[in-house]
Amino acid sequence: MPTQHKIDQVADIKDRIERSTIVIGTDYRGLTVQEMQVLRRKLREGGLELRVIKNSLLKLAAEAAGTPEVYELADGPTALAISYDDIVDAAKAIMDYAREAPVAFKVGGGYLEGTLLTADALKDLTKIPPRPVLIAQFMGTIESPLVNFVALMDSPPREFSQLLQALLQELPGLLEARARQLESEAA
Repeated sequence: MPTQHKIDQVADIKDRIERSTIVIGTDYRGLTVQEMQVLRRKLREGGLELRVIKNSLLKLAAEAAGTPEVYELADGPTALAISYDDIVDAAKAIMDYAREAPVAFKVGGGYLEGTLLTADALKDLTKIPPRPVLIAQFMGTIESPLVNFVALMDSPPREFSQLLQALLQELPGLLEARARQLESEAA
């Protein structure tokens, strides 16, 4: 018979999995308490929270959330790094920590929108430019053809306007020349 405390834990884990944008499984065995504190702080700065979870409770929560694949991240004692924001920032934060982390720390893999990711796939995520850069690139891609189209549509009226201006500038000289011509014919 499960205790109320365990039922609450499963409900909490289920809620976190459902709200998450990415869940990353880590092996923290061998880390000291101080190293765990550094890990939590660095991940928090990257928009991740670290939760040490019993595998049996993770299995129940993952099934209740409709994402049983998340349980596959559990391999021995597991700590889940959970992000509710930008997945690229989250992947960068955990991979940055993994580069300088003690040998005991390992990134197992991740779960993103119904897909299990390997540690290599998480590394590939870190190569994606930040969201504002992607938006700027996308907007530039859309804007360029539109600017060219507007320039093409604006070109004939602009050329006609320039031609009229040139003619109007030459008109006084032409009228004066014609007037002189008429005077010389009259004389």
